[in-house]
Amino acid sequence: MLWSVTKIILFIGLVAAASFGAIYLLELDGGIQIQVANQEFNLTPMVSVITLGLLVLAIWLLLKLTGLLVAVLKFINGDETAVSRYFNRNRQEKGYQALSEGLLALASGEGGVAMAKAAKADKYLNKPALTNLITAQGAEMTGNRKKAEDVYKRLMKNEKTRFVGVRGILRQKLADGETDTALKLAKSAFLLKPKNEEVQDTLLKLQAETQDWSGARKTLSAKLKSGTLPRDVHRRRDAVLALSEAKDILDEGKSIEAREASIEANRLSPDLVPAAILAARSYIENGSKRNAVRVIKKAWAAQPHPDLAAVFAEIEPNETPAARLKRFSPLLRAHPGHSETKMLQAELEIAAENFPAARRAMGTLAETEPTKRSLTLMAAIERGEGSDDSVVKAFLAKALTASAGPQWICDVDGKAYPEWQPVTDGGFDTLSWKTAPVSEVMPGNAAGMLPLIVGAIEDQRPDPGTESEGTDTQVTEAEIVEERSANA
Repeated sequence: MLWSVTKIILFIGLVAAASFGAIYLLELDGGIQIQVANQEFNLTPMVSVITLGLLVLAIWLLLKLTGLLVAVLKFINGDETAVSRYFNRNRQEKGYQALSEGLLALASGEGGVAMAKAAKADKYLNKPALTNLITAQGAEMTGNRKKAEDVYKRLMKNEKTRFVGVRGILRQKLADGETDTALKLAKSAFLLKPKNEEVQDTLLKLQAETQDWSGARKTLSAKLKSGTLPRDVHRRRDAVLALSEAKDILDEGKSIEAREASIEANRLSPDLVPAAILAARSYIENGSKRNAVRVIKKAWAAQPHPDLAAVFAEIEPNETPAARLKRFSPLLRAHPGHSETKMLQAELEIAAENFPAARRAMGTLAETEPTKRSLTLMAAIERGEGSDDSVVKAFLAKALTASAGPQWICDVDGKAYPEWQPVTDGGFDTLSWKTAPVSEVMPGNAAGMLPLIVGAIEDQRPDPGTESEGTDTQVTEAEIVEERSANA
C-alpha cells in the first residue's frame, strides 16, 4: 500500500516537473540558429529539445538495425548468435523431450519405443553417452543382444562411459555362462570403480568360483575398506577363503603351508566348523594334541557338530571306551540339552556297552526329534539290552524314512550338500548347519558318527551277496553293536 502511494506521488511529481519544464521552455527567449548550405534555421528552445530527442531516437534505431543486420550475417556464416541460440534451444527442448520419453519407455518395458526415442534424442542433442545407454538397454529388452553388445563396445571407447560399457558386456557374459571372459571384465570394471558394490560382489563370486582364493581375499579387503561389508562378516568370509586356500595347498601336497593356512583360517573364525576340523587335524599331525583339543572345544562351544566329535576322537585313537567317555566330558558339559550332545553321549555309552546309560542320555529324543541317526541309536540300544528283533526292526524301519537331521543347507535355495564347500549354486558362503526339509535330505549319512566315536572296529559285516536288497547301512551298525555285546 505504501509503495503504491509512493509510485503515485512520484508519477505526479514527474508530470509536474515536465509541465513546468515545458512552460519554462515556451517562455524562454532566444533559441538555436543553424546554418546549412546558405540555409538558416532558427529553433526555439522547445523545438530544439524535441529535435534533440528525435535525433537520439533515430541514432538508437540505427544502431539496433545495424546489430540485427550483423547478427543475420553471422547466422548465415554459421557463427553463434542470438538467432542460432534460439534454434539451439528449440533443438535441445525436442532432444530432452525425446530422451525423457525414451526413459519412460524403458520403465514401461517398451524396448522398441525406447530405441526410437533414443535415436531421435541423439539427432537433436548429439550426446551419445546418454542415448547409447538407452539404446543398449532397449536392445536387450527386445532380445537384440548383438546390437546391445555393439552399443556397449562404443561406450567402452569413451573414457567417461567406459565403465558403463564394461558393466553391460559383463552382464551379458555372465548370462551366457562365459566365466573366464566375465572374470576379466569384472577385474577391468573393478579397476575403473573399485568402490562399486555390485562389481565387488560379482568379482568376488567369480574369483571364488574359479578358486582364485588369494584374489578373492584382496577383493574382500577392498569391500571392507570401502565400507560395503561389516567387519564381522569380513572376518567370517576371510576365514572361509583362507580355509579354501588351505585345502588347495593341502591337495598340492604342501603339508606345512596347509597347516599354517588352516590355523590362520581357524584364527579368523574359530566357530567355522570346517576350519576348526582342518586346523585340529593339522595340530594332530604335528603332534600338538593340546592345541587340537583347544581348537575343537572352542568350535564346539559355538556350535556342536558331529565332525568336531569325530576329530576329537582322532586325537586319541587307541583309548578305551571308558577313557574316551571321560575325555569327552568337557564337550558333553558344554551343551547338555543339545540334541547333538545327547546323541554323542549315547554313542559313547554304546561303545562302553552301558546301554541303560545310553537310553538315559537319549531321553525322548527319538520321539521329539526322530532322525535317521537318533532312531538308529535307539535300535542299537534296544538290541544291546536284548529286546526282541521286532522292536529293533521297528526303529530301523522308521529310520529309513526319517529326516537326516542337521546338514549343510544353502541359505539361498535350500539345497542340501553332503559336505561343506565355500561356493554353491546359491553363491559364496551360503551353507549353514541346520535341518533340511525331508525332500532335501542327503541319503547315506544316517549313522556316520557311530564308527568314528566307537573307534576302529573289525569289519564283521556279512558277505554283500547274502544280504537282501535295500539293506541300509544303519542295520549294519546295529548288528555291530549286538555282536560286540555278544563277544563281551
